[in-house]
Amino acid sequence: MKRTLTAYLLLLLAVLCASAQSHVYDVTAFGARGDGQANDAAAIQRAIDQCSAEGGGQVLFPRNHTFLSGPIQLKSNVELHLDATSTLKAHPDERLYRLSAFAKNEGEGMLWLWAKGCTNLSFSGRGTIDGNGVAFMGRELSDSYELKPVTTFDPRPHVLTLYGCQKVCLRDITIREGAYWTVHLVGCDDVVIDGIDLLNNLKIRNGDGIDIDHSRNVRIANCHITSGDDCVCLKNRREFAEYGSCHDITVSNCTMTSRSCAVKIGSENMDSIYNVTIADCIITASNRGLGIQNRDEGTVTDVLFSNIIMDCRLWSDVWWGKAEPIYVTSYPRADGNHKDANWRFPVGQTEGRSGEVSRIHFANIFATSENGCFIGGDTDSKVRDITLTNVRLHLRPQTAYQGGVYDKRPCKGEGFVRDKVYGLFVDKAASVTADLHVTAAPGIDYGGVRNGTVAPDTTK
Repeated sequence: MKRTLTAYLLLLLAVLCASAQSHVYDVTAFGARGDGQANDAAAIQRAIDQCSAEGGGQVLFPRNHTFLSGPIQLKSNVELHLDATSTLKAHPDERLYRLSAFAKNEGEGMLWLWAKGCTNLSFSGRGTIDGNGVAFMGRELSDSYELKPVTTFDPRPHVLTLYGCQKVCLRDITIREGAYWTVHLVGCDDVVIDGIDLLNNLKIRNGDGIDIDHSRNVRIANCHITSGDDCVCLKNRREFAEYGSCHDITVSNCTMTSRSCAVKIGSENMDSIYNVTIADCIITASNRGLGIQNRDEGTVTDVLFSNIIMDCRLWSDVWWGKAEPIYVTSYPRADGNHKDANWRFPVGQTEGRSGEVSRIHFANIFATSENGCFIGGDTDSKVRDITLTNVRLHLRPQTAYQGGVYDKRPCKGEGFVRDKVYGLFVDKAASVTADLHVTAAPGIDYGGVRNGTVAPDTTK
């Protein structure tokens, strides 16, 4: 009896294991070599296609392999699982990348890993997705990499681009060395990004970390992000107007470093952005800390930044920003040329306008920077109802930069405002309330607060 029972249990275990394995699609079983030299794209695509066609499961990238690959289209009900020590790496042959990341606009990069209209798409494991960014750049300069000449299209691949996808999860993986934008969510709904390391080269321009574009119900938490451009950026690009507004976004418990702006809302915004919370984050060695940069007709409303520690310093004029820790602006972008007119402005126009920025709240912000906060718009009422509560700013020189230059770019007319280093400089705005505490180290040409209310003034 015992032998019969034991045999039955062993048989049941074997059946269960076989059933579990049947939902795992090892890319090496589909012909992927994983030797870091062959283009494994076709084999990986076969694994994804079969996995999705059979109802879904896990596409496995086993450990101790480097899978060099050209473009891959992702499918519904597929989990890409990268074992520890496995790497999925973008193939450096620029001729492989022929699908634009921005539809008919071919001037801003191509697709590598992408999906459209998918549901239940996920990424997991302790492995690495490597965009191979430097392979697509020109020569290395002191502050950046040169961009290669672009004619009709820019061949640099974006790492991951998702259009109109639902129920997306990125968890625990490492994504590194993007040549252009890294994670781009276009018109997506119900997205979780949790515990990932996103490690881009700080010298690569346009190397955004996570771009949330016309998307909603996005939660980003427990991530470490370094980026040559913005770490996290919310926007509404004109190419994707059909997806509607961007709203209900949270970013929490993240650490970020950026040569541009660690958290930016805008500058591309032709719709509305609202219901946004950025909380419990640490920002280090960034060119700009928290920024709202509205340059199109869309609006930005109901945003909360809270419990954030940050360190800002000037890096290079290659990137916008002059070490402003808090930046809230709405200015029309500069008039366009014929190239810009297709993508930056409403159809048939080369001149645009900027929309309202209102009900923006900063609470419990602790910042060290070479420059002060800047709030401004092109009219007195366009930027309004801005509150700073328990914001503590220590002005301290970290470079040869003397501060006192505030960056309005991209905008019509003069791109800079030049004055002393103020704790808060308000250009044009209505209903700005500031509980701002400022200390200034020697060497700072400190001018107090301009057009703002400080209570109490603890400046020394």
